[in-house]
Amino acid sequence: MKHFRKEILSIILIVFISVNATCQDKVGSVSDSDVKVEKRKKKRKKKYKLPNIDLSHWKVTLPIKNDAGKPYEIEPPEIFDFASNPVAKPYMYIDSTKGAIVFHAMPTKSTTRNTKYSRSELREQMVPGNNNVNWTFAQGGNLKGKIQMEQTTKDAEGKYHRTIIMQIHGRLTNEQRDLIGQDDNNAPPILKIYWDKGKVRVKTKVLKNLNASNMELLHEDAWGDDEGFSFEQEVGFRKFTLEVQVSEGKMVVILNGNEYKVYENIHMRRWGIFENYFKAGNYFQSRDEGSFSKVKFYDLEVSH
Repeated sequence: MKHFRKEILSIILIVFISVNATCQDKVGSVSDSDVKVEKRKKKRKKKYKLPNIDLSHWKVTLPIKNDAGKPYEIEPPEIFDFASNPVAKPYMYIDSTKGAIVFHAMPTKSTTRNTKYSRSELREQMVPGNNNVNWTFAQGGNLKGKIQMEQTTKDAEGKYHRTIIMQIHGRLTNEQRDLIGQDDNNAPPILKIYWDKGKVRVKTKVLKNLNASNMELLHEDAWGDDEGFSFEQEVGFRKFTLEVQVSEGKMVVILNGNEYKVYENIHMRRWGIFENYFKAGNYFQSRDEGSFSKVKFYDLEVSH
């Protein structure tokens, strides 16, 4: 009888331990599952990002025409709502998974004056909505951006199409424009920075005649193109940072914070006669049928 009771107690104890262990396993498995679900939710939440770009002092030119037959532009304050603007959506939109503004450009009939190429590109406005307030080299300026070529097509030779991603454009004051009898305020760009077949290439302007008078300097044909400079680093389709630092008689272009190109010469000094403004985005350099490029800007900061 005693042996029988012992066997019964042993069976009950084994069943209790087994059931308890099973319950603990179930509780533990449910807990682990809940943790995994929460982690997935957090990851999904983290995916939605906004670019670190203040558009207060920028307007955008898009590769389509407005009702007046000119390139479509959006200035502040309307530019703040570009993401919900159906006209802008195909050409300037937010990639919320990466936290970037995408500039999409392709050949169209919508080109700005003095060029055959189209663009989806920002133009600096020191006073929002006003193109007439700009800056000189003596006043200085700094432009910095984090950029990535997302996608671009190739030409007939299998080489990637290039695009201009940053510029410093010259501008005549109204007085200078009237002085030389020009019908607009356009002056040459002192700086063009290209994404060029996976590398960053810089082009600037140089005087054809170093002894030209100040009045002669105001004419576009007084300036020619330099030979250009390509940074050693290959950026390809990866993110990279570009910074442009301007001061009196000097311009510095910096790639990824560790490779520099310095321009400090008579051309920079004499360029001081012009006003300037920054540009950033996608100024696509192809007219090939079906060609296009998409450039991402994660950060863009300007200061004076």
